[in-house]
Amino acid sequence: MKGRKELYLSAAVLILLAIAVYSFLSSRGDGTGFPGVLASDTKFEPLQIREPELRMDLLENVRKLEYTGSHRNIFVAAPAPPPQPVGPAVVKTRPIIGPRVPPPPPPLQVPADFFGYALEPHGTHRVAFFTSGDDVLVVGEGETFLGRFRLDRVGNDSVDVEEIATGRHITLFVQPPDQGANR
Repeated sequence: MKGRKELYLSAAVLILLAIAVYSFLSSRGDGTGFPGVLASDTKFEPLQIREPELRMDLLENVRKLEYTGSHRNIFVAAPAPPPQPVGPAVVKTRPIIGPRVPPPPPPLQVPADFFGYALEPHGTHRVAFFTSGDDVLVVGEGETFLGRFRLDRVGNDSVDVEEIATGRHITLFVQPPDQGANR
């Protein structure tokens, strides 16, 4: 029984809503049923133009212009053709193909001689010995020396050295003290 009462009540509310919408839309007297501004309600007013005549002299100036560009097809991704030489033909000795590659850097030079190594007493950490002029340098693995080099690895007869600024590597071999620098 309760469901029937709710159904009748909702049907009555829908009918009242439909009547209210119809009366609102039909309240206009012109019979269109929809309120709003119509085009026939306004009076036509032309735009205010200060100079209504066409300037034929300016139009002729535009028509006389001629394009002097490269006349390339903008819908093709290929590069534009090179410009035609105006004067005498220029003879090139060697065409440049691609970007110029700079020369490789000079080989890395370490201003010190490796003449031996030693093991630390309690461990496997190695220490290398270098001579730089009259100075003897004692450098452990991973340490820097001469302000710009790092000792990466100490082997039995060679050491790997890295220049800190550029990251370049060089391997130095054992040099007897009497031979001097022979890298």
